[in-house]
Order: sequence, then structure tokens, then C-alpha cells
Amino acid sequence: TPRELLKRHQLSRRDIERNHSATHLVHLVLRRRLGSHVRQQGSLVEPARLRFDFSHHGPIEPAQLAEIEHEVNELVWANAPVEVREMAYRDALALGAMAFFADKYGDRVRVVAIGDSIELCGGTHVRSAGQVGLFRVASQGGVAAGVRRLEALTGPGAYEEVRRVEREFHAAAEAVKARPEQLRRRLEQL
Repeated sequence: TPRELLKRHQLSRRDIERNHSATHLVHLVLRRRLGSHVRQQGSLVEPARLRFDFSHHGPIEPAQLAEIEHEVNELVWANAPVEVREMAYRDALALGAMAFFADKYGDRVRVVAIGDSIELCGGTHVRSAGQVGLFRVASQGGVAAGVRRLEALTGPGAYEEVRRVEREFHAAAEAVKARPEQLRRRLEQL
């Protein structure tokens, strides 16, 4: 029915807003954790996931990736408002806005600020960072020399991924006849 189609469209748009806003937070945290050489090289935002390509010289160690994921979630939970303003390009740069595709900008630009993240962006966003809900890195990999890729989930998708991993964990414990909290000890015994 038309009502169901509209509802599905609205839910899809909210997922896109979550994922798009999360790319801004990921970019900020990657620059903080890995260094100012990190620059967005591209991104893909879909209802089900986000993909963020960035300049960096090699893989991110699992412990550091976990810290990055945690810091993005801390920014989400801080629930900063998302502020969108239009201004002159030079004023946006003076404000400290990140601009990576300079050839695409005209004299007036749209600036999106989420806490300390300030970028030129024309996309759709949540109204506050907390609406991202939960951020979960799904994978990382290389796409070209000096370019890395993170794929991640937000909101309901991130929650479903956590539940999927939890089900696998419980199934593994059951398979070796151990309680979940004893799984590691049981595997070491085997």
C-alpha cells in the first residue's frame, strides 16, 4: 500500500542519515587516532551500511580499531547537535571546515558540524549525533596503495550484528558443552 511504501522509505532515509552522519564522526576519529594525513578518499552510504575510504599507509591493528570504534560511539553518546549552515567557501575554510573535493565547490557551501567535526557536505544527516544509535566496524581492508577502507553499521544494523555475534558465541559454547563465560577455558582444554 502507499502508506507502507512511505513508511519503508522513511525508515530507509533514517538509516541513510545515521550512516552518513557516522562517516563524519569516523573521519574525525581516524584523523585523531592515525594522524592528520588521513583524508577521505570516497564513501558509500546505504541504508544497510557505510563504507569509508581514506588515505593511510597500512592496516589498522585490531586493538586500535576497537579504540576507534569506541571513540566514535562516545561521540554518538555525547549527542552533539548537528548544525547545518550555508556560507561563503572562504568563510567555511576559515572556520576549519574540511574540504576534500575543492573542485566541486562553488562560492557558497553547506557546512555540517557535529561536535568537533566540521565538513563541507550536501548530504542528509541526523539532527543529533545520538540518533546514530550504535556504531560497529564490520571490516577494514585495502583498496589501493595508500588507501584503506572501513565498512561499518549503525543503529538497528549494528544492533543486529551484535546479536548475530552473540548467537554464534552461545552456539560455540553449546557445541563444546560449556557455559558462555567458560568458553575460552574449555577451548584451551580441547
